[in-house]
Amino acid sequence: MNYGGATLYRQSAPAGTGESIFGGTAATSIAIMTWVLVIFMIVPEGFDYASIGQVAPPAGSPMSRLIWFGLLAGGGAVVIRHAPLMRLLVREINPFLLGMVALAFASVLWSIEPQFTARRLIRIATVLLDALALVLVSWRPHRLQSVLRPILTLMLIGSIALVSASPDLGIERSQSFELAGAWHGLATQKNGLGSLAAITLLLWLHAWLAREARAPAIAAGLAVSLLCLAFSRSSTSVMATSFTAPLMVFLLRSPAVMRRYLPVIVGIFAFALLLYSLAVLNLVPGLGILLRPIMMLTGKDQTFSGRTAIWDIVSDHIRERPLLGGGYGAYWIGPVLGSPSYDQVMRLFFYPGEAHNGYLDISNDLGMLGGVCLLGYLLVYLRQALTLFALERTQGALYLALFFEQLIANLSESRWFNVLCIEFVIMTCATLGLARALLEHRLQSQFRNHDTRSGTVRGGRRRR
Repeated sequence: MNYGGATLYRQSAPAGTGESIFGGTAATSIAIMTWVLVIFMIVPEGFDYASIGQVAPPAGSPMSRLIWFGLLAGGGAVVIRHAPLMRLLVREINPFLLGMVALAFASVLWSIEPQFTARRLIRIATVLLDALALVLVSWRPHRLQSVLRPILTLMLIGSIALVSASPDLGIERSQSFELAGAWHGLATQKNGLGSLAAITLLLWLHAWLAREARAPAIAAGLAVSLLCLAFSRSSTSVMATSFTAPLMVFLLRSPAVMRRYLPVIVGIFAFALLLYSLAVLNLVPGLGILLRPIMMLTGKDQTFSGRTAIWDIVSDHIRERPLLGGGYGAYWIGPVLGSPSYDQVMRLFFYPGEAHNGYLDISNDLGMLGGVCLLGYLLVYLRQALTLFALERTQGALYLALFFEQLIANLSESRWFNVLCIEFVIMTCATLGLARALLEHRLQSQFRNHDTRSGTVRGGRRRR
């Protein structure tokens, strides 16, 4: 057996100290870098909420470009510095995530709007490198939530403060029934705030179940999350939370006699969501009956307020480029006359800005090949999460909860691999964190086997 990994594990096990590219400890500086990335993914550039939904500018401001470059360079520097560990980690990373990244980069060659695709690729590289930095340095089992939970909570608190201090900035301006009075807070839309609140609620619920925080902090975090979730009036986020929160409780508080059946239960739950996905997209006649519980919960009809009309237009565009799609991020560039997405304005008299279905948008951008990569990514993630759940029940339950929350949310929102959404950062960090956790177990096993083969025991003495 090759014990190079075991040797590296022995040398790097105390990881938690060391100089960083920003000064101070590596853990602190990389957490700060992640926080900055999260803030930039949530808050519009220049705090400009008036231009939301308009044509995307050809380039960001000089300050924005400087910060994005700093995040890109910082993540890249960390990855290069820890190249030996990176070579081990890449064996555990979900290969379909890497495949999707490679396909997105290649799509600039056939993109219908190559300049927009190129801009999105810079963000992909930044998020991927910063997420790698997070899991490469100062790793511990609860590293993911210990970094994300505080900043996401802070963004929710900031959203409440913005609504209180300046309602015209923090509340939707539209007077339509669906949007009137809904909070969007620091996010750009109400569904963005709702999704942020749903994920933060899951993180605090997990903190309570795993006893990772004190009761007052947990109570405050849950209260802030529930308040933003309720006032965002995001039915998608409410539905996702209503399914996922009980699932997490069940995974971590189920009776011992049922634990052996948990993987089967999780598999059934995933299969049920697949059926709902098929029903939502009207791909299988007769499955519409499965949508009745959703209709009762959300108060909407089966079209989800006209979303099937959006899907029909997007599906027409998918049929034009079925294999490779129109290029990553090249369709939704704003209500530009002559662009393919302007059909939405011509036929629906408004511009939705996304397909409101993450599975369709992936197929639209990256074609059938992108859809296969997404399916492979989901299956591998589920398999890895179940593997970790068998090894670390508490941490595995968190990765499963995040996975199912996104499975549900993407039925009516475009979140998968969407570099304009904070969910892309969170799920990329979760995917790489899952890989690092599995790598830790593999290296620990090699380390123990190495000691056994060499005849050593604790204290470095050989067996006689």
